[in-house]
Amino acid sequence: MTFVSVTRLRLRSLRFLPVFLWTNELVVRQLTKSPGFRKGRLLIDKHRTFWTLTLWSDQESVRQFRDAAAHRVAMPKLLNWCDEASLAHWEQSEDALPAWPDAWARLLREGRPSKLRYPSAEHTQLAFPAPRAGFLQRPLVPRQP
Repeated sequence: MTFVSVTRLRLRSLRFLPVFLWTNELVVRQLTKSPGFRKGRLLIDKHRTFWTLTLWSDQESVRQFRDAAAHRVAMPKLLNWCDEASLAHWEQSEDALPAWPDAWARLLREGRPSKLRYPSAEHTQLAFPAPRAGFLQRPLVPRQP
């Protein structure tokens, strides 16, 4: 089985963009070196929205990544930086990344909003548009630590 994680973050202001991009790069470096990480994809969408879709060997690998290093440091900052943040996890038999429309549908159906200090009206409802998959994408591949 393969464990899938999809996240969506929307920055509430452009003023957070430089520090978010720097922090995100540190998290990506941690991610690609994390045990259990198989592959993934980042998507920068319109309106300061950032998507991450990753495949893992198991849920415990995701937990270890989430609770360590750069990701652990970044998480509390999202409370102020974002007005929308949500995530979903599931298991699948295939070792292929879902298409963005499928990940979006799964996020709407099974996802949950994150705690935020300044949530938008759409945040708690998980009412947001599908990602524009043709925009800026970046593949993520495992690297040796």
